[in-house]
Amino acid sequence: MTSPRSARRSDQQFRWIISSSCNNGSCVAAAMNPEDDTVMVRDTKQSDGPILRFKADVWSDFVEKLKRA
Repeated sequence: MTSPRSARRSDQQFRWIISSSCNNGSCVAAAMNPEDDTVMVRDTKQSDGPILRFKADVWSDFVEKLKRA
């Protein structure tokens, strides 16, 4: 399993997606970075905080496992 890499904010050009079921602010936002084939994840309450980056295939596997849980 690949460990997430921490990143700082240079992400204004990305389209951040938040789940439609997020209604209390305790959510994460995700954005695809096609330049390095990673998915970036951040806390919606701290949008200027750290960003985790996952390889796209690792993120996809994670999401599929969540759907089956």
